[in-house]
Amino acid sequence: MNFIKLLIKSTLAIGMLVNIVNAKEVNFEGKTIEWTMPFKAGGGTDKWGRFYAPLLSKALPGNPVVVIKNMPGGGSTKGANFFAQRASKDGLSIFASSGSTQFPYLLDDRRVRYDYKKWEVVLASPTGGVVYIPSSLGVKTVKDLKNLKTTLKFGSQGANSLDLIPLLAFHILGLDVEPIFGMKGRKSGRLAFLRGETTIDYQTSTSYIKNVMPTIKDGNIIPLFSWGVLDEDGNLQRDPTFPNLPHFGEVYESIYGKKPSGEAFNAWKSFFTAGFSVQKMILLPKGVSKDVLETYQNAVKKVLKDENFKKLKTANLGIYDQAIGEKARKLKDLGTKVSKEDRQWVKNWLKESYNIRF
Repeated sequence: MNFIKLLIKSTLAIGMLVNIVNAKEVNFEGKTIEWTMPFKAGGGTDKWGRFYAPLLSKALPGNPVVVIKNMPGGGSTKGANFFAQRASKDGLSIFASSGSTQFPYLLDDRRVRYDYKKWEVVLASPTGGVVYIPSSLGVKTVKDLKNLKTTLKFGSQGANSLDLIPLLAFHILGLDVEPIFGMKGRKSGRLAFLRGETTIDYQTSTSYIKNVMPTIKDGNIIPLFSWGVLDEDGNLQRDPTFPNLPHFGEVYESIYGKKPSGEAFNAWKSFFTAGFSVQKMILLPKGVSKDVLETYQNAVKKVLKDENFKKLKTANLGIYDQAIGEKARKLKDLGTKVSKEDRQWVKNWLKESYNIRF
């Protein structure tokens, strides 16, 4: 059996070597690569993209200029639709996907004119998220929230966006939270919170690290919990980037004295897996050549091995493994599929709670 395993590994290694030898590197010297970003500047996905852009420029053959093109609208579907229809196949067009782009796709949103099955993934970035409140409420833990006599307000970009995760989590925890819709991304939600217009907020890890953590020392913000991360068995664990914060499951157990379960939690976990295990991706359009794809894959490999990247990663992205190759493809599948049962449960809940129809 050991000999068979060794033979398989050797065969795979030889196959990979042949592919590398056969690959024709594409030179992008003097070119400009347009990176479609379906969000406003300043949000978590935008910051993630602007962190990677100069590193990608340095790693790609010919050192092309990588320009971020922000195209917000339609809960990120505007930019995604544009990329699906207009992206060039010569490697000069790439797309920044996010959970907020994946959720409309998963929920059969009528605005969606894109299909993840037709796109090639170059990099997949998992992430997490942290929920926080103003210290002025006098609340120290989620248990204290249950005793509040006032309704918490949450600035949301839409119930069928990535904000599905906090909205459904607040519902499962039994918190009295009123969403204020119309936010143009999580940055807008954060700014509304800072202006005192809302009283509970969450940010994905990139934005939380860069924009929220520096202000915690002032004593005006109290972090409550993270969403957590999934282990290999699919169980929620503490987020390694925020090890001192309880994860969502721990919070539920502290309030109700039992582990979360049932249809609502199963649906939350299903969409959390899709939205955060592969929260952001670099994608190439349908029809790119094998040479273009492998040139990008090799460039990202260089980025991840770069000592400067290793030094900056934790401070900018958190402690999450960045996925490439086959692992990235598996994560892309994970992030763009949910069970029929969980999809239907969420659709019914969104219709009953927010009158969203599909």
